[in-house]
Amino acid sequence: QVQLVESGGGLVQAGGSLRLSCAATGISFSIYTMAWYRQAPGKQREMVALITTGSNTNYADSVRGRFAISRDNAKNTVYLQMNSLKPEDTAVYLCNAITVLRNYWGQGTQVTVSS
Repeated sequence: QVQLVESGGGLVQAGGSLRLSCAATGISFSIYTMAWYRQAPGKQREMVALITTGSNTNYADSVRGRFAISRDNAKNTVYLQMNSLKPEDTAVYLCNAITVLRNYWGQGTQVTVSS
């Protein structure tokens, strides 16, 4: 059974930092491109950051320079370090694992940034 379990969300003041983790089980983690998405109330889900199997990264313009995605294949875990958080970063953050044939999602973790 495939599971992606996010953790690390919470309430933080603007300018603060959080580190999200997503632990994967039931997949060959190293062959998956991993990504973090977020969804705020009334808004479309958007890709925040992505890391390929070769550890190439890509970021949404809104978070570039503030967020950093990384992966640890030995721990089957992907991380999202979020710095200089803004109220507009408030959302549910979801982990995504994708290959050509498979696409899996976690349940999400809430991040709330107060002004």
